[in-house]
Amino acid sequence: MTWLRAILAAGLSVIMPGAGHVLSRDWLRAAVFAGLFLAASVFLLPIEQLVAAEPTSYDEAIAQATAMAEDIDPMAQFSLSFIALFATIDAAFRALGYPSGGDENADGTTCPECGKDVDPDLEFCHWCTTRLEADAPDPEKDN
Repeated sequence: MTWLRAILAAGLSVIMPGAGHVLSRDWLRAAVFAGLFLAASVFLLPIEQLVAAEPTSYDEAIAQATAMAEDIDPMAQFSLSFIALFATIDAAFRALGYPSGGDENADGTTCPECGKDVDPDLEFCHWCTTRLEADAPDPEKDN
């Protein structure tokens, strides 16, 4: 199930960077990737061509989109593709449960399924509802 979730998160991030992070409920990363991609699009794409003449038919809209795609600078294409690729990889890894590597929990109580911090007193993860196994006492350590 986690592989399916990771593939879905990656696919959503290909369509719109940040959308895959929404699936993992990582709201801050979703906002950062979406904002970065939209800001880069505004600064790097020739949007003035699209705004200048509003298409009245489907064929005119296709012709405008084709003309706009031909005018895009290769560096702009690379930049937007890099942001989308990085968001896709990050969303897939986050959906698989790899932690971001930021803050480390001192207790070491993280969910084995989603990798998020959990309350050690609970028997389940309140993020993904995975049942947590209680640490059984080891009889060899008592001797």
